[in-house]
Amino acid sequence: MDFYLKEGGIRTRLPYGELDISGNENCGYRPFQLMVASVAGCSASVFRKVLEKKRIVIEDLHISAEVTRNPEEANRIESIELHYAVKGAHLDREKLEKTLEIARKNCSMIRTIENAVKITETLEIIKISD
Repeated sequence: MDFYLKEGGIRTRLPYGELDISGNENCGYRPFQLMVASVAGCSASVFRKVLEKKRIVIEDLHISAEVTRNPEEANRIESIELHYAVKGAHLDREKLEKTLEIARKNCSMIRTIENAVKITETLEIIKISD
């Protein structure tokens, strides 16, 4: 990846498009936002793949992330809490929790930062009738 100086930040060009990065939200994505998005996006993608392999059918998946930062240490990310809301019919909590554990073990972003950032996951099941 190559990065280029631009007014108010840095830019990179990727196959999907340009990405502007800046400490100023008016000029691009903030680095901590990209870090959290990488963790949530990777985890959700792996979770979805494992669900498909296990033939667990879901209607929808929503992930929210709560971030705790330490202003006394350059606003270092101390923890990321990922909350998964899984919607579907006939969902088994135990199977979903095991699937989430497998996803965590196979998410490269979580594995990269798990010794530096506390990552917790919670699971909510939203049942729909068939």
